[in-house]
Amino acid sequence: MSLLTAGAGAKSAPDELVFYVNGRRVVEKNADPEQMTLSYLRKRLRLTGIKYGCGGGGCGACTVMISRYEPVAKKIIHYSANACLLPLCSLYGCAVVTVEGIGSTKTRIHPVQERIAKSHGSQCGFCTPGMVMSIYALLRNETEPSTEQITEALSGNLCRCTGYRPIIDGSKTFCRESICCQNKENKGCCLDEEDGLPLLPIKERKTCTGLFAAEEFQPLDPTQELIFPPELMRMAECQTAQTLVFCGERTTWISPVNLKELLELKAKYPLAPLVVGNTCVGPDMKLRGVFHPLILSPNRILDLHVVKHTEEGLLFGAACSLTLVKDVLTNAISKLPAEKTKIFRALLQQLKTLAGQQIRNVASFGGNIISRSPTSDINPVLAVGNCILNVASQGRMRRIPVSDLFADGLGNNTLEPEEILVSVHVPHSIKGEFVSAFRQAQRRENALPIVNAGMRVLFEGDCDTVKDIGIFYGGVGSTTLAAKQTCQALIGRPWNEQLLDETCRRLLTEICLPSSAPGGKVEYRRTLIVSFMFKFYLEVLQSLKIMYPSRYPDIPENYLSALEHFHSKIPQSMQIYQDVESGQPPQDPVGRPIMHQAGLKHATGEAIYCDDIRAVDEELFLALVTSSKAHAKIVSIDASEALQMPGVVDVVFVQDVPATNEFYNYDVPEIIFAREKVTCMGQIVGAVVADSDVHAKRAAAKVKIQYEPEEPVILTIEEAIEHNSFFEPLRKLEHGDVEKAFKTVDHILEGEILIGGQQHFYMETQSILAVPKGEDKEMDIYASVQHPAFVQELVSSCLGVPRNRIMCHVKRIGGAFGGKLIKTSQLACVTAVAANKTGHAVRCILDRGTDALFCGGRHPATGKYKIGFLNNGRILAMDVSVFLNGGCTPEDSILVAEIVLLKMDNAYNVPNVRASVRACKTNLPSNTAFRGFGFPQGGLVTEAWVTRVAARCGLLPEQIREINMYKENGLTPYKQEFKSQNLLRCWNECMEKSAYYIRRAAVDEFNKQNYWKKKGIAIIPMKFPVGFTTRVLGQAAALVHLYTDGSMLLTHGGVEMGQGLHTKMIQVASRELKMPMSNIHFCETSTTTVPNACASVGSMGTDVNGMAVKGACQTLLKRLEPVISQNPKGSWKEWAKEAFEQSINLSATGYFRGYEANIDWEKGEGHPFEYFIFGAVCTEVEIDCLTGDHKNVRTDIVMDIGCSINPAMDIGQIEGGFVQGLGLYTIEEIKFSPEGILYTRGPDQYKIPAVCDIPEHFGVSLLASSQSTTAIYSSKGLGESGLFLGCSVFFAIWDAVAAARRERGLSGDFGLNSPLTPERIRMACVDQFTKMIPKDEKPTLSWSISL
Repeated sequence: MSLLTAGAGAKSAPDELVFYVNGRRVVEKNADPEQMTLSYLRKRLRLTGIKYGCGGGGCGACTVMISRYEPVAKKIIHYSANACLLPLCSLYGCAVVTVEGIGSTKTRIHPVQERIAKSHGSQCGFCTPGMVMSIYALLRNETEPSTEQITEALSGNLCRCTGYRPIIDGSKTFCRESICCQNKENKGCCLDEEDGLPLLPIKERKTCTGLFAAEEFQPLDPTQELIFPPELMRMAECQTAQTLVFCGERTTWISPVNLKELLELKAKYPLAPLVVGNTCVGPDMKLRGVFHPLILSPNRILDLHVVKHTEEGLLFGAACSLTLVKDVLTNAISKLPAEKTKIFRALLQQLKTLAGQQIRNVASFGGNIISRSPTSDINPVLAVGNCILNVASQGRMRRIPVSDLFADGLGNNTLEPEEILVSVHVPHSIKGEFVSAFRQAQRRENALPIVNAGMRVLFEGDCDTVKDIGIFYGGVGSTTLAAKQTCQALIGRPWNEQLLDETCRRLLTEICLPSSAPGGKVEYRRTLIVSFMFKFYLEVLQSLKIMYPSRYPDIPENYLSALEHFHSKIPQSMQIYQDVESGQPPQDPVGRPIMHQAGLKHATGEAIYCDDIRAVDEELFLALVTSSKAHAKIVSIDASEALQMPGVVDVVFVQDVPATNEFYNYDVPEIIFAREKVTCMGQIVGAVVADSDVHAKRAAAKVKIQYEPEEPVILTIEEAIEHNSFFEPLRKLEHGDVEKAFKTVDHILEGEILIGGQQHFYMETQSILAVPKGEDKEMDIYASVQHPAFVQELVSSCLGVPRNRIMCHVKRIGGAFGGKLIKTSQLACVTAVAANKTGHAVRCILDRGTDALFCGGRHPATGKYKIGFLNNGRILAMDVSVFLNGGCTPEDSILVAEIVLLKMDNAYNVPNVRASVRACKTNLPSNTAFRGFGFPQGGLVTEAWVTRVAARCGLLPEQIREINMYKENGLTPYKQEFKSQNLLRCWNECMEKSAYYIRRAAVDEFNKQNYWKKKGIAIIPMKFPVGFTTRVLGQAAALVHLYTDGSMLLTHGGVEMGQGLHTKMIQVASRELKMPMSNIHFCETSTTTVPNACASVGSMGTDVNGMAVKGACQTLLKRLEPVISQNPKGSWKEWAKEAFEQSINLSATGYFRGYEANIDWEKGEGHPFEYFIFGAVCTEVEIDCLTGDHKNVRTDIVMDIGCSINPAMDIGQIEGGFVQGLGLYTIEEIKFSPEGILYTRGPDQYKIPAVCDIPEHFGVSLLASSQSTTAIYSSKGLGESGLFLGCSVFFAIWDAVAAARRERGLSGDFGLNSPLTPERIRMACVDQFTKMIPKDEKPTLSWSISL
């Protein structure tokens, strides 16, 4: 290859890549520059502990630790990094440590692994190795970290299951500070008092027990860690280092050793990108298809890593990591006078929230600048701070102000292609100079900003006359924008309100944001432009007042809080649960907080998921070909170019399906491969099968499909209503006489609420492995699915073979939440068709973007309501219509509609009800089951109108809730009776535990004293019915085998997806047989052992499978009774051996028919549910009225879950559900283009809650049981119910917004839509700045639609 001669001296062959992994030397002779470390570790080295979660560095599932030797500083540095963005070629001279390298269950587990597992910090376990490695990397640098360092280390890791609290609790045990609750023995809790307020009654303190015993953890011993390989130290110190060249299939990587050589290469190849951390070039190449034939890596050039303290400021080499810059700035600020560090402070403020820790550790300071990204948080600060870029090319060095990069507003001038950035000079600030930085994002940390800004002003001498001023914005154009004209007009002006008003108006004129601007949120972004300016005005005015107390007026006291930024604090938590009865035998595990049976394997990376299964001989990889049109006829498909691509074996389309391509649940079919037409973007048209996933994806992009567009293209509920596009049947429910009631009430309220959808965002994407057995048309399907029997059914139907030839296996799945049912089964069919056609095993692992595109999510909803009520707040009638956006096929939409209808009443007894729910047929991917299954939408509609009724009556929302709550024995609108005493108990205990009325008064007082910050508090009751509405869906079976060594193999039809199902089933078996849990093993869920199993859905996994396991164990125990009675003190080994010798069957089955359930939709009555879960939640929030940002101050939850089988898992489900609900109602926002293109395809665009979002104080109490249930051991299934509790954050924000509006003289009766994003919060807090915003005279086509 000619590029081999590009470096210093000609090379006859590529270099060898030398690095270490887990202490083992690795020499790769054919390193491919396009390969990332993640795929190399997983595929080549079989280190599958690290996981693929997103491929873009946004979730942390692939976190590893990198160690390097710094020859100048003579020290070893350790840092966490995302393996999915780390080029393999960048590892030269590095030591990589994966989760397997720090400990295992086979040898010795590391304290980090132990503590996260035993603190119940893993549920599905897919994110756990990444969490472990983030904390491990921190501990290699800080053996006793601060709590702030813990949250910072975890800022780049996402978890969809736990709600983060147990992960943080386990990690906090390493901190040098005292740890709340976990190391105390009922001597009180940090949640007992806050601000002098008693928050917990004395009688309850004795029940404040932890879920794990921290004193039992093994200590951290730093001397036991892997040593840094001496060979790598010698390599780093080598004075005769050579240029490295690595050649891949399409790309060459050159790593020069000095600046001179780099400049020569850049002159020769001016278009070649420089890659340091690969956080900019990498996502472009991986996710957006950008191709670079040559990549230059300057990582080994010391000139680019320099850090110098000068008299004028700080000099950073362009390749310095953001983490290093952050640390240097922190140190400088601590040592220098405050007057000199104002630019440093503004820059540090932005760096603290920029991306996650793993990204900051590798991303270069210079790369962030040179990318000229419109969302760069640091460029606006560098630009206003008069920072200087030192750039070089062959024979030339020059200095450029950062502001010059953005002089034309396009960011495409100043630097020549052959120039590189060598270093950045950040100056000291001077007297009379003030610098501030601002940003607002969808999520406070690890999220790209919606708008950011850097602002600086310099005053003349000792007065307030503006000598110089700079204002730069990001997020409002194609790059960072300078408000040059505005700033020019302000020079010579005094710093007063007249200047502020003029500045805001000039800014809105100069920073022009059209209504169709990419990114949407146009009015909000315009508002942030002036809101940031107002904050800067106040900050400067406050500083001037401090410097010259007599010259300047005081800022109004109620304005001061506008100057305070929200900062994430490590949460303090408490869990209260009922201990087991004193007489319970110690070997009986039921009711105890038992660790997840796979918890240690999660933490060590030994737990096997679908894509961790070792490669099958000659296996192939499948990539989908999906529709690029929302509604169109397929004119032609041309796969010829794809078939010519390297590694491609075959393509698969509808004509390759041997039998059935469609299946029906309703009138409209679900389709495997599109035939003749497509009805949504992302619909499967075909697939490409190749020898690698990379080759398959490249070829899939080459399949050419010609379409003929069809009309109409229906995307929204409004459009569906307009075109009368619905799935049948319509579901409705009537109770009482609504029309008569409306004639007798004092008031009638009408309104509507829009509720956005939600992506499942399970950490493990859809995964299938289909393996033909080679005879009798048998095929093994390994799937990440909640319903193995449905996979078996569809694949057998698709291939035209009996179901007994298709075996579906599920070991565990990395999260599901309802999203791994029908779509997974369809994907299994596609994979099976490919395996059938090629005769090879075929593996299909969806990338995150395709998963989001194809799989749909929670149904967006619109609720229209008409409510009749009396002056005292008693509600007499409700007439509610809910419309769900079902997508292009029915899937689960009708069932979801039914649940919306049946659960809509929540906790309220309304005597006259008329309600209907329709599923709209649109040209979007079909929406489907999602945790809560309709209740989160229906319940929110109800709580919204309750809140508005309170405003109309002049009462507090909790008063309306109490007045209308079910009392004593309740009767639902569908005439099912239930006992509501525990609903009232939960409500009253939540009131008491949260000290609601004391805190309500404190919130009101805070709001009186603060104009720009407001607090809100809300308390919400919950009645969550549990059941399937029909018996057939609740069947379950179990199989137990007792072996002659006394060990037992337990099997049932349920799927482990993080809810701890297998652990609970082992607990059940242990109790029934009085057998130690260590004797019992669960292997996998399989259609070969339990046939016709129902799906693991609806919070019923433990209920139904527990009954089946109990029955199987009782059957076996009955057979063994004669043997045991003859030797009552014998061991299980002795009993099993004796029973075998007596020819007693040591295998038993158990079966549960399901609960009796029915609903007659014609009569509107029935008994659809078996029992009810009750709960109550109180949440307090604080909002920033100027930006829409909010922080979750405190949440207290009380839940009635019967007699908990495992309190640790049940509390984990409640907390995880709550945080997922918090995401649904306040953060997660799905965006489509007006043509139906999904924008939110990964963690960069779609934000789920992170560590920074959980409440600062988080308490969960399980109600002491007082009612027996028909479920196993009087427990209750609660996997779904906790999600709705997240709406308390929504209504606490509503309360805060109402306080702001009242103070501004606006109506307290208003509506808000979900999710309550910063945009919606800010725009609801109407003030003088929102009124300044220009309104577009002629609305143009919006950039996006929210669903």
